Amino acid sequence: MFNKLKEKLGNFKKALSKTIDEKAVAVEPDVEALESGEEFAPEAEEFPEEAVEAEEREKALEEAQEEKGPETGPKAPSSPTAARARTGEKRPGKEEILAEKKSFFKKVPKVGLAQKAKALVFSREVYLDDKDLEEPLWELEMALLESDLALSVSEAIAESVKNQLAGTTKHIGKDTGAIVEEALKKAILDVVSANTFDFDDYVKNKQKPVHIVFVGINGTGKTTSIAKLTKRLLNSGYSVVLAAGDTFRAGAIDQLGIHADRLGVKMIKHQAGADPAAVIYDAVQYAKAHRIDFVLSDTAGRMHTNLNLMAQMEKICRVSSPDLIIFVDEAVAGNDAVERAAQFNEAVPIDGSILTKIDADAKGGAAISIAFITGKPILFFGIGQGYEDLKKFDPEWFVGQLFNQ
Repeated sequence: MFNKLKEKLGNFKKALSKTIDEKAVAVEPDVEALESGEEFAPEAEEFPEEAVEAEEREKALEEAQEEKGPETGPKAPSSPTAARARTGEKRPGKEEILAEKKSFFKKVPKVGLAQKAKALVFSREVYLDDKDLEEPLWELEMALLESDLALSVSEAIAESVKNQLAGTTKHIGKDTGAIVEEALKKAILDVVSANTFDFDDYVKNKQKPVHIVFVGINGTGKTTSIAKLTKRLLNSGYSVVLAAGDTFRAGAIDQLGIHADRLGVKMIKHQAGADPAAVIYDAVQYAKAHRIDFVLSDTAGRMHTNLNLMAQMEKICRVSSPDLIIFVDEAVAGNDAVERAAQFNEAVPIDGSILTKIDADAKGGAAISIAFITGKPILFFGIGQGYEDLKKFDPEWFVGQLFNQ
């Protein structure tokens, strides 16, 4: 999933990381602050008993030597106590010994920790200006366009990356790619998060029955998406009735009927060629009379260029007053899906989108672009053929997929 887009984002990350590496300058740690702090030097109070014991051992050794007598061999080295005896110097007391030890420890140069800090702390910083980013961002825009992102979306992402990186000093560690990846993630997340809302919270607090109309072109998975959403609502404890509003295409009523039978829900239908607005109106009235929570209405697939069918869709929405109009299209359609979503949004308008076949989408352009272009959220992804294969859209999850997380 999204393999081509992942590759292109990875190439941009490598290219800009190289630029950062070339411009990054090393920053040394604040060694003076480390050297001036006394908390790193051993305190004399930690060793007072050891200092006194050492002096007592020295005294005992000298007394033993005096009882034994002078050595006949080479002259033994003079001890501090013997030296003091010759010069008449007075033996220092315990307090003087401790004071001398304190003075000694204070004079120990505190270079160990500071030197380690110089060796171990790896820190660099980089300042990027517009000129540094010009070529990498141009390549990023081209890569995004090749991944079926709309031009305005590609420009918005590149501009966001530029605003995050240009004109400010960035502190970096060993992984220079992290700074680029963070900027890319934020830019894409801002785009795909456009006007998001929580479908489950919305329908939970909505007055029942909740009427949802599904629109889109032929063959994009509208009917299958209705069945998947029906299963999801049934699993949540809701009741559902289906409306066979696609009276235009031969076999559409039977196709929806098969799903209704498998899922165990009621389907309202008229004969082929009937007015779809009338079918959907009857389904809403049935739901009200039988206290059904949801009405999911199928409609005929139509191209956005078919003015008659687009006018018919406007009539359906006018007569039945849906709570949500959901546009369904294939993620693999790329920019075509984005254009169709924009056209449907102008005609109805739509409240959100479901993108099918997301698991087969190598580019990811439609998933990123549709929410930005229409200003309406992506609600669900179709990720397979089973009734359970409907994933609620999560921007964080989506961006994570682009960076293999």
